[in-house]
Amino acid sequence: MTLKDNKPRLRWACRRGMLELDILFMPFVEEAYDELSIEDKASFERLLTCQDPELFAWFMGHETCEDKGLNAMVQTILQRVKL
Repeated sequence: MTLKDNKPRLRWACRRGMLELDILFMPFVEEAYDELSIEDKASFERLLTCQDPELFAWFMGHETCEDKGLNAMVQTILQRVKL
């Protein structure tokens, strides 16, 4: 079973060691995740397997994720925050 098949597990995976990441992930999974395509859900699930310092650098713009799928998901989440 993958995370996308089990929303409580997905919510748990969104809880991170950094408050900044929690603030990004928790509302996204509650408000936008269900509307994502199957491919985007898979990208989001892969994003959650990344390390917090790496995620923090990508979301804060200190670094760019080299993986195009993950970078697209980072940008999707950032755009959602700007709304």
